[in-house]
Amino acid sequence: MSDAAAIATTEVEPDWQRLHPATLALAVVKLGPRSLNFLPAVAALGFTGNWIWIVPAVGAFLLISLAAAWFQWLRFRFLVGDDEVVIESGVLSRQHRTIPFDRIQDVSIEQGLVARALGIAKVGFETGAGGKENDASLDAIALGSAQALRTTIRAHRSGEVAAPVAADAPEAAPAQEDRLLFTMTPRQLLIAGLFNFSLAALAVVGAGMQFFDGLLPFDFNVFNPRDWIDVAEDYGLDQWLLAHRWIAGVGAVVSLLLIGFASGIATMFFANWDFRLTREPRALRRTRGLTTRTDVAVPVKRVQAAILVTGWFRQRFGWHELRLQSLASDGEKERDHQVVPFAKLDAIDPVLAEVAIRRPDAGQSWQHSHRIVALGGLIGAVGATVGGLVAVSFGQDLGWFGPALGLLIGAGSLFGARFHRWADLGEQVAIRRGAWKPKTTLLPHASVQSVDLKSDFILRPLGLATLVFGVPGGSSLGAHEIPAIPLAAAQDLRTRILAARARS
Repeated sequence: MSDAAAIATTEVEPDWQRLHPATLALAVVKLGPRSLNFLPAVAALGFTGNWIWIVPAVGAFLLISLAAAWFQWLRFRFLVGDDEVVIESGVLSRQHRTIPFDRIQDVSIEQGLVARALGIAKVGFETGAGGKENDASLDAIALGSAQALRTTIRAHRSGEVAAPVAADAPEAAPAQEDRLLFTMTPRQLLIAGLFNFSLAALAVVGAGMQFFDGLLPFDFNVFNPRDWIDVAEDYGLDQWLLAHRWIAGVGAVVSLLLIGFASGIATMFFANWDFRLTREPRALRRTRGLTTRTDVAVPVKRVQAAILVTGWFRQRFGWHELRLQSLASDGEKERDHQVVPFAKLDAIDPVLAEVAIRRPDAGQSWQHSHRIVALGGLIGAVGATVGGLVAVSFGQDLGWFGPALGLLIGAGSLFGARFHRWADLGEQVAIRRGAWKPKTTLLPHASVQSVDLKSDFILRPLGLATLVFGVPGGSSLGAHEIPAIPLAAAQDLRTRILAARARS
C-alpha cells in the first residue's frame, strides 16, 4: 500500500453535528405567528363561499411549513474544530461559513419558554462584522453543549486548553473565581416596576377597543360624555352618576394609574426575573428573564464607557440604571449592555470598579455648556408660533395652539440648556445631559479613538467649539459630545485625550 493510500485510510471524518431534534418543535411553535399571514387567504375562501376548501388549505399550509422546517434541519450542520466553528446550511443553495475563535467577540445563550422546557438553547456568535446583533447562530442545541461551546471559545481566546465539545456534554460548572456582583429580588423588581410607570398598555387597550368598537354601546372613535350617561341609564345609575361626577373622574384617573403601574411591573418582571450579574475571570456575565432566559458575557477589556441613566422622579430617591458600552453586542435591540437595571449608587460602584471606571463624587465641580445650545429649540418655538399665527389669520381658531406650543418649546429648551455639563476627572471625562431623563456618560480617555473639534458660524464668533468623541461599539445613536464650550478648554481636553490614547 502506498503512503498516500495509508494516509487516506487513516484520515478521520469530521465530527459534524446537527441541531437538536427539538428544533422541529420550535418550528411548530413559530407556526402561530406565521399563520397570521395566511389568514387573509382563509378569509377570502370564506367570503367567496368556498368553505369546503378551508380545512384542506390549512392542512396544506401546515404540511408544507413542517416539511420546509424538516428539510432546513436536515440540511443544517455544524462542526466545532480546534480553533473555529464551521456552519453549513441551505436547502437549495448551500452556504459554508467558517468562524475562527479569534474573530468571535461574544457568545450569547438565549432560552425562550419552550426552549427552557425542552432543555435547549440558542447560541449566537458576534464577530463585529457589519454591525449585526448576531453574525451567526445555532438555533437549538442542548443547553450543556451550548455552555461547553462557550467555555471552549473563551478558553481558546485566553490561551488556555479546553476539552472538545461533545453533543452530549454536561452542563459546564462555573469557575471558582466567579463572584456575584449584583442580583435582583422580587421585592426589588416590584419597586423598579413602580418607578417604571408606563402608559404603553393604554395603546393596547385603545387598539382593542377600536377593533371591537362594534360590540360597544357607543362609538369609541367619537367620545361623547352623554354616551356614558346613556349606558348608566340602562342600569338605573344615571342620577347617581350625574350627582357624583367627581367619583367617575377619580375612577378614570385611578384606572389609568393602575394600568400604567401594572404595565411597568409586568415589563420589569418579564425582562429581569432572577437577574444575576457575575464577575468571571475575564468578563461580566449577566443572566435574566422569566419567559426568555438570556445569558450574555461582557468582556471587561472590551468595555469602552459607562452610562448612568435615571429619571427626574426616581433620581430623588437615588435610583439609577447602569449600562456599559462595549465592543461586543448586547444581542438585543440596544447595543449597550444593561448590567444594573435598578439600584442605588452604592450598589453600582462595585460594578464600575470591576471595569476600572469611577463616577464623580458629590463634591465634583461641573462646567456648563453655553446657553447657545438652546438655539435649536428656540428656532422650533418661533416656527410653531409663526405657523399658529398664520393659521389664525386664515380663520382657524386652533392656530392659537401654535403660540402656546412655541412658548412651551422655548421654555423647555432654555431649561434643558442648564443640564448640559461636563467634568474632567483626570483619566476620564464625565458628560451630563437631560432634565427629564438625566444621563451621565463616564468616558475613559484611553477608549476614545478620535476627537473632532467642530465650530460653525454661530459658535466661532463666541469663541466656542463642540467636542465629538469617536468611541467604538454601542448604539449608533449614542454619540458622545460636549457642545458649546470655550475653544481653549476644548483644545486642551482634546490634546490630553489624544495623548492618553497614544500611551495606551
